Formats: sequence, structure tokens, C-alpha cells
Amino acid sequence: MSVAGLFSGIGGFELAFTAAGFSCDLLVEIDPAARAVLEARFPGADLRADVLDLKELPKNTSVLTAGFPCQNLSMAGDKAGIDGAKSGVIKKLFELIRRSRVPIVVIENVYFMLHLDSGAAMKWLVGEFEDLNYKWAYRVIDTMGFGLPQRRRRVYFVASLNVDPRSILFAEDRPPPSVVQPTLERPLGFYWTEGRSGIGLTVDGIPPLKVGSSVGIPSAPAVLFPDGEVLMPSLTACERLQGFVPGWTDVPAFASLKRNPRWRLVGNAVSVPAARWVADRIKSPSDTIPDFRPMSTERSRRWSDAGWNVGEGRVNVMASDQPSAASRLSIDSFRDENWTRFSDRALDGFVTRAVEGGLRVPDGFLDALRVAVRKSSERDGPRGFQSLSA
Repeated sequence: MSVAGLFSGIGGFELAFTAAGFSCDLLVEIDPAARAVLEARFPGADLRADVLDLKELPKNTSVLTAGFPCQNLSMAGDKAGIDGAKSGVIKKLFELIRRSRVPIVVIENVYFMLHLDSGAAMKWLVGEFEDLNYKWAYRVIDTMGFGLPQRRRRVYFVASLNVDPRSILFAEDRPPPSVVQPTLERPLGFYWTEGRSGIGLTVDGIPPLKVGSSVGIPSAPAVLFPDGEVLMPSLTACERLQGFVPGWTDVPAFASLKRNPRWRLVGNAVSVPAARWVADRIKSPSDTIPDFRPMSTERSRRWSDAGWNVGEGRVNVMASDQPSAASRLSIDSFRDENWTRFSDRALDGFVTRAVEGGLRVPDGFLDALRVAVRKSSERDGPRGFQSLSA
């Protein structure tokens, strides 16, 4: 089965589908830095630069994947919606689908698209597929459900001409995991660049990795460990937290660049294990689908976290965002000597913002940050590591 990948980024979809036994023959990515990674990691693929220049898909394409730009749809973006300058390029996708009638389409994007402007982007998306007589299903899926300690909830959308998409996205379900109360006895991940409205507090993990600033300054989260260390994950740890091998984005093309784009590329990537779960189920659709409880009529006017239209109208259902039974690793297992401490200015600035914002945090959390060892300290680092530098 041949895959064509649009908006490929650094190849999260493509790596997942290749591991599942597919052949990724066409990759399209406009970002030169991301394209340099694709050239290094997928040397045999037909790599194109701009989806707008693409006239048609290869005739043998079985699956079309598209992690299209989210800048206009995310909570951190400009919220311009599906007609925004970046996200609006998705319209080219449907030109190609009309010409090729590709059997299966897989789309990934931010969770916030279900809520922005009352889900206007989602309404437009499903309407386009319905006009083309595709059956569709979608489900919010969290990377944490596949063993990685990164809370990354994304919408995975599958449209199909011949296969019931529920046999792909709804072949499995698990009860939602029990809520673990945040205490200083477990690692606590948070956005250190925030502080006045929310910090994405995550028990024994990190909040979702971000792209960073528009000029390439990384915005990796922080972790307060039970030993009192407050550290920012290393780049290779973040590659692993997205499901890539360490060094996936370390390519020769970046060696001479003044500002390395690797942080931005990793933060913008499709999570490999979540995409692999989808790929495996496309390869072997389920014969049976568990029962899912439909949403009430009142709530069905909203886009829920899961739903479908297989020819009998649009249905919202209750479904776990962690359908896999994988055991989650601790964020501590990703900690190495390349994690970095924070400067006095960075950590003190966060504490000040958190106090001003009146945020509810675990008992002792801010006090632990106040007394944490800073980058300027000459003390040895945690567990015998030498003092960590920027």
C-alpha cells in the first residue's frame, strides 16, 4: 500500500506508516529545514516542496496523509480559522482528492479546532468529505496513551470510500486512566514560559511540546523532579517524546546555521506512536467495533472528542483519548546529562507570574522552584551529572 504525505514536516506520519509496512513514495513539505530532514531520512522518496504546485497524486496512492498547518487553528495561534493564510492551504487537499479519489485520507491537527468558532473548521472539513461521498470518523487521541509521558491531544480524522472508518479509529477503547493528584513526590511538568492563566501542569510527564517563538527560540517545558531539580528536557529527549529516535533531526544541513531549527521541527511534528496506531488499523481494520455511547441530543450540537458519519448522519460519541493498553514510562527515564537548569531570571520570572495570576498549584510547588539550583550554580548536577549548561 502506497502512502502520499502532504505537509510532511519531519516525517511523523511517514515514519509510522513505513514501520507498519506501507511504502511512502511521495512527500510534500514547504519548510526547507523540515525538507532537509526528510531528504536524510527518506532518501528514496519523491520529495516535493510546495503542495500548491502538485497537479495530482501518484496513481497507486492508497492512503493520503496530511498534518496540515495548525497556526490559524491552535489556541496559541492567531485563531483566524480554516480560511487563515496558513491553515487555508488545506483546500488544495480537496482538489487532489477530487482528481484521484484516493481510498483513504488521514488528517491530524490540534484539538482546539473542535472549539474555535464553534467548530467552524471541523464543520467545513466534514462537509467537503460528505460532498465527495466519503465516510468519515474522527477521534481525539493522546500520545500519553502509547507509553510516552507527553500529554499531546490531537484530532485524528479518517475518511474512506470503501472501508468503514470506525473499524480504524474505534477498533479499541479503554476506560479513561485514573486521575493522579499532583504532589511533589512525583515529577511535575509545566510551561515555564506561562504563569498568569495556566501552566499545563502534568503529573510525571510534560505538557505538549510547542513550536517555540516565531524567530526559532525554543519553548520546551520544564519538569520539577522530586529531588528538587527543575530542568528543561534536552532536544534528544524531546525527539524521543515524539516517538523519533534520538538525533532524528540532526542532519548535516543544519551544521552551519546560526539558529538551529531542530526545536521548532520537533515541536511541530506528528506524534509517531499515535500515527502508528492509526496505520496498523488501516492495514488490518477490525471486524468488530465496541459499543460507544452516543452523546445526548443537547450536546450533539457541539463537536465532541469523537464522532463519525458512515451514511446515517453525524454522530457524536463518548470515547477514551487513550485507546491503547500501553504502559506509560516515567519522565524520569528520559532524563539525561543534557537536560538544562534555568537562569535566575527565567525561574524567578515564572514564579512571579504564577503568584500574580493566582494559579492553583500543588502545595510547596512554588517554594520548591524558589530554592531550586540555578544555571549559575557551580554545584554538581543531579545524580552525579556535571553542572548542566545551556
